[in-house]
Amino acid sequence: MNRHTPRIRDVARVAGVSTATVSRALSKPEVVSAATLEAVRAAVQATGYTINQSARNLRQRRTMGVVALVPNLANPFFSRIMAGVSAVLAPAGYNLLVVDTQGPGVERHIARTLDRSRADGLLVFDGTLPADDLLPDRQSPPVVMVCEWIEGLATPTIRVDNAAGARLAMAHLAGLGHRQIGHLLGPEGNVLAQARAQGARAALAERGLPVREDWFFPGDFSLESGRRGACEWIARPDRPTAVFCASDEIACGFIGEVQRRGLRVPKDVSVVGFDNIELVAHITPALTTICQPRRAIGEAAAKVIIALMEGDAAPGGHKVLPLELIERDSTSSPRN
Repeated sequence: MNRHTPRIRDVARVAGVSTATVSRALSKPEVVSAATLEAVRAAVQATGYTINQSARNLRQRRTMGVVALVPNLANPFFSRIMAGVSAVLAPAGYNLLVVDTQGPGVERHIARTLDRSRADGLLVFDGTLPADDLLPDRQSPPVVMVCEWIEGLATPTIRVDNAAGARLAMAHLAGLGHRQIGHLLGPEGNVLAQARAQGARAALAERGLPVREDWFFPGDFSLESGRRGACEWIARPDRPTAVFCASDEIACGFIGEVQRRGLRVPKDVSVVGFDNIELVAHITPALTTICQPRRAIGEAAAKVIIALMEGDAAPGGHKVLPLELIERDSTSSPRN
């Protein structure tokens, strides 16, 4: 006669506990005692019981999926963050779906993810999305803002102090002796670009250095905007001797155009970036930059969203991760 398929009541009988205790031990082992957990695990092994995860998810109305809403997936900045997110989500049994918020038809795609039947949680990297679309309610999954933020939206955020990063960059250049320092801005209206520009202005003012708006060149976090910024810098008769760029991509575009025009970095201009993407250690000259702990950002965001999805944390609160300046070859003292 065939042996029946082991059920949770069989595990409870062998372990000498209730079926409810078995369920708690298997779903949230941290809430039961070590002795009970050991007894349940031994009973599971003895009976050959296996969890029907699909049925459990269906009963709990869970998708076991997390959606990341990312602006411009072509930006290499996000690669290590996503690696950090996946490193935490996968062992916990969650899948990661990444959506480019700048792609075609993305409004409809985003609207679908704002439903618990489509995703258990959202990681939002785009601070330009409408706050009203992300307000929490019973029908929508929990939200964690990552890197960027939306003013007035009461959700947890994982980010760095962007203004402090700009201050680090300016302090480094001023410490080398630069007194004429410019800034290549990020996109207008972007919260990261605004915070970095504010930090740059404050750092200059604190040191009594000129804050010249004509030395704050417009940009958009892209290589092309760095190239355009270099053209504007070269055209100025009184150009600054150092430039802080709001992203590493801007810095790479700037350096490339400066060198193409026959000028030298850092002899003719020192350059500092922001992010520390993998590429910048390998260009010539290697880029001095503000390092964001990108993998740690991803890991922290994943841990918070898991806690929210599993009801172990209340929404709200901010986690600010530390920054550091990585000094390489693109900065030096100014020429006399």
